[in-house]
Amino acid sequence: MLHIREGVAEDMPSVLELIKELALFEKEPEAVVLTTEDLVRDGFGIQPLFHTFIAVENEEIIGMALYYYRYSTWKGKTLHLEDLIVKENKRGTGAGFALYKEIIIQGKRDGVRRIEWNVLNWNTNAIKFYEKSGAKVLEDWRVVHMDESGITHFIAHL
Repeated sequence: MLHIREGVAEDMPSVLELIKELALFEKEPEAVVLTTEDLVRDGFGIQPLFHTFIAVENEEIIGMALYYYRYSTWKGKTLHLEDLIVKENKRGTGAGFALYKEIIIQGKRDGVRRIEWNVLNWNTNAIKFYEKSGAKVLEDWRVVHMDESGITHFIAHL
């Protein structure tokens, strides 16, 4: 029996394992430097930086969706879905759709004007799913980020 619920601090070791599984799927397993302690501190302090929904089947955590709020100068409050992952052996069970649905419902409940997330261009199954659900995959925008090394380099050259 599948159940979706809000995440609690005690779920964070399982959430970290799911994050590591996603990093492996995205071909960057070494990129995860986050710890369980980071997740607990950042998600369950006085001003949480993120929220989670947890997919549970027979008392086992099989998936999660991690999201946070952003602000758009064009739209106002938006919801950013950072990651949605289901254990590989539990894909196709409806858990991913249930988490996705919960994110969309949360956005509607909060009155956001946009829900946004990133998808890798080679993840054609996800792209097809998102487009079929009514989402638009923007072809003309590029994701830009600066990692710790880039930040350090930039500051050093000011």
